[in-house]
Amino acid sequence: MKIKFFIFFLLSCLIGLGGCIGLPAEQGEQGVSSIAPTSTPSVEGATELLPSEPPPFSTTGWKTDFTKRSIEWEEVLSGGPPKDGIPAIDKPTFESVAAASERLVEQSPVLFFAHGRVARAYPLEILIWHEIVNDVVDGQPVTVTFCPLCNASIVFDRQAGDRTLDFGTTGKLRKSDLIMYDRQTETWWQQALGEAIAGELTGTRLNFLPSQVMSFGDFAAEFPAGEVLAIPAEFSRSYGQNPYTGYDSTARPFLYDGELDARLPATERVVGISIGDAAKAYAFSDLAKQGVVNDEIVGTAIVIFFKKGVSSALDTALINQGRDVGGTVVFDRQLDNQVLTFTASEDGTFNDTETDSTWNIIGAAIAGPLAGKQLTRVVAFDHFWFAWQAFYPQTEIFTVAPQ
Repeated sequence: MKIKFFIFFLLSCLIGLGGCIGLPAEQGEQGVSSIAPTSTPSVEGATELLPSEPPPFSTTGWKTDFTKRSIEWEEVLSGGPPKDGIPAIDKPTFESVAAASERLVEQSPVLFFAHGRVARAYPLEILIWHEIVNDVVDGQPVTVTFCPLCNASIVFDRQAGDRTLDFGTTGKLRKSDLIMYDRQTETWWQQALGEAIAGELTGTRLNFLPSQVMSFGDFAAEFPAGEVLAIPAEFSRSYGQNPYTGYDSTARPFLYDGELDARLPATERVVGISIGDAAKAYAFSDLAKQGVVNDEIVGTAIVIFFKKGVSSALDTALINQGRDVGGTVVFDRQLDNQVLTFTASEDGTFNDTETDSTWNIIGAAIAGPLAGKQLTRVVAFDHFWFAWQAFYPQTEIFTVAPQ
């Protein structure tokens, strides 16, 4: 399997070298404006610099200040392609839900992000070939990322101080996770942490912005006037195909030399939450059985909604045919000074026991006394277990209470 992946990376390298519609007012009020993403403030200089030492790999073609770093160089591995060998999408174009439905199916996995009055879906069938999209959503500069090897989909505010950055791929990995670089300073950044790890901006952290992997069918139902990332005309890729067939069933992740935590299988999907110094992981296998998890992390009451009907992008050769792995989203369950407790319904909606209002997968109350209300999103991350544990080694694991 590793040989297959390495061949793919080399092919990606060769290929790479070759080559705003707003929502209607009623929809913005219902689902987008009210869920303007929250974020975690940037932290300047939060990481201690290590002694200056030249990297053991070639730095030809880089303008990076490699005298500044916060990581050990031996942790950095080549993924195969060179700098920008997997090309980011810098001029994304978007199409209507109706147009996208000609190639996407109900269960197609998309990364959903909304800001202001604009809701956008980024199909994983495109992200899996590019890993980075530099975008502006209703005036907000964002970088949308997907690391297939860690199954990590993360959206960042790409403003750092007074700079607006745009990102590309270094071709390097650390703990099997994508290392990005910004084109303004050529600082290297760890995707999983949103942290600069080598170069001028080392120690700076980007703001995470709440996003959600969901089915295209759910996106289309909730945002019929939403926008879907279109296949970029300037690249030629096998969009719709999965170059990592069977990867989410592997026992040993690709280019990961760390010790595996046997509490969960390495490629078990988890939703991870980090608040303050606390981190907690919730296995999709448990969430699928529960439907909803009501929990509290360092004083913050949270709820995780789980909904079936989302294909794995890392299973079968055709992404649309991937097995159903479901999707998650996390909300603060305190609303108007009341902490709500949720249950899941068989029709894919959710109910709170306090008012018996009905809620949808994007946290909007659609029926009952609280109809029109919106839950506040909590920044959370879909990862493979090995990747979450690698970057949050202090993490707890949610366990289902015995019946």
